[in-house]
Amino acid sequence: MTGGGSADGGRTVRSFLAFDYGTRRVGVATGNTLMRLTQPLRTLALEGDARFRAIEALIKEWTPDALVIGVPFHPDGAEHDNTARARKFGRQLHGRFRLPVHEVDERYTTVDVESAGARDADSAAAALILEQFFRETNDQSAA
Repeated sequence: MTGGGSADGGRTVRSFLAFDYGTRRVGVATGNTLMRLTQPLRTLALEGDARFRAIEALIKEWTPDALVIGVPFHPDGAEHDNTARARKFGRQLHGRFRLPVHEVDERYTTVDVESAGARDADSAAAALILEQFFRETNDQSAA
């Protein structure tokens, strides 16, 4: 092993929390770069400061290196009101927790997990968002 404890071929293992943002609920998932597997955690049905306190507790518990948020778009790629809201949520996360925040196009994630029969669609959608992030970063590192 090189690089101070890396276990994935010389690269540092990084952990993430991912969020499927909604105005009433936020789905949360975790994962890391070792196996690029994700795990739905829970859905936060909280608003305002209570939501951020719950996120702070998750950050303390899981100690991620970075955060990933799903940003919704219309099917044609155009932005809409929730696009701006999700991006604002990402800026708030960065401002409060001082962690890098990565954005992922999350078109259809909730529909996909609902059609797959997920019990907690929001946290399952967050896991799907993190899987998409891993695919995108893997593709970029191969280029």
